[in-house]
Amino acid sequence: MTNPFDILAPYLPDVLEPFILPLLQIGVVFLGLSLIVAYIVYAERKILAHMQVRLGPMRVGPHGLLQPIADGLKLLLKEDIIPRGADSFIFWLAPVISVMAAFTGFALIPFADNFIVTDVNVGLLFVIGISSLGIYGIILGGWSSNSHYPLLGALRSAAQLVSYEVALGFALVSALLLSGTLSMRGIVEAQIAHGVWFAFVQPVAFFILFVAAIAETNRNPFDLPEAESELVAGFHTEYSGFRFSLYFLGEYAAMVLVSSIAVTLFLGGWTRPFQSVSWLDFLKYAPVALFAFCTYWCVAHERKMPRAPEWRWQRLMLLGLGGGAAVLALVFAAVPPVLDAAQGVFWFLVKVCGFLYGFIWFRGTFPRYRFDQLMRLGWHYMIPVAIANTLFCGVGLVLWRSLGWSFAGSLWIGTLLTLLVALLLSGQTEAPEPTVEGQGS
Repeated sequence: MTNPFDILAPYLPDVLEPFILPLLQIGVVFLGLSLIVAYIVYAERKILAHMQVRLGPMRVGPHGLLQPIADGLKLLLKEDIIPRGADSFIFWLAPVISVMAAFTGFALIPFADNFIVTDVNVGLLFVIGISSLGIYGIILGGWSSNSHYPLLGALRSAAQLVSYEVALGFALVSALLLSGTLSMRGIVEAQIAHGVWFAFVQPVAFFILFVAAIAETNRNPFDLPEAESELVAGFHTEYSGFRFSLYFLGEYAAMVLVSSIAVTLFLGGWTRPFQSVSWLDFLKYAPVALFAFCTYWCVAHERKMPRAPEWRWQRLMLLGLGGGAAVLALVFAAVPPVLDAAQGVFWFLVKVCGFLYGFIWFRGTFPRYRFDQLMRLGWHYMIPVAIANTLFCGVGLVLWRSLGWSFAGSLWIGTLLTLLVALLLSGQTEAPEPTVEGQGS
């Protein structure tokens, strides 16, 4: 498909075109991602509230839709404090490193066939390398705070990263073996060529990637660097105001980044589900159905609101949102080229939202791991299973290429062997629980 930004190319000087178009794409990605990250926080609060039979934010705007804006203004206006004895320059620099590491990785993510900021032949290597730099922001922030609890949180984060980065790397190698390229776009095109998403032929690698991504982003149940019941608030205990909001922004941007990597490598990137099945072509009208439902939801909830004068602006806001969604639905339904151009980005975002929902769901479901349990899971189980999966993935590829077996069948043989290894590891004797002196034998 044609890149929509190429429409501007004839109106730009030839000297500036290589610079202006990428800057426009970067601006769209940055502004869109900032808005998404702000509303992920709102979505997390609402989803967890509904899981716990609560309402969540309801005061600022209809159903609390303006709560992210209020939170952002509050953080910007709060007093910014630097602790006495802290290294002020590193204290200022640390959250910036975390944010830049999270945002830079999106330059290589293929959001759609017609919307890729840049594509290089080592894209996967670059994304993993740049996203791993975020740990420096956590370590430097904890060390420069001149406080014991942030330092402990930073050290925990470093140990956690070492435990899960290895398993994560081996999970990514499986996708690399199946596609034969480090290009992010090439990995998606390889899944299209094989006619199957890699998650269905390498489910173990997909699962390891998901668990390792949760640990790497310090999310529940692996949020030990931020364990408020043990470390007050972890590595960002001494941060306040705008600097604290940068850490917040970096964490949620990292969640979106690892979700985007997982979608690109294992869930077909921008492709819609069952793209090769012709009788499911009606799925291309999913954007129309989504915006039509948003219109219905806004109108229905506006009718339920009180008719008192103080509720007037909230009703108008809901009607405005519903009207905007109705216009988008009509444009997609009436102009097929626009609908076709939006397919890739739409399905990519739907898959990413599924991952983000999983992050939120786990936070409201699982208790926090103890640190020894976390390290044991990483070193005793995740890494050996990831190595075995990579080895048996190579065996499956040999069966496919040399003996002519089916692509999916040969890889599933490797998956079954990997599951056997995981079963043998799970049968090992558990380490004895630590006992306090004077209690037990």
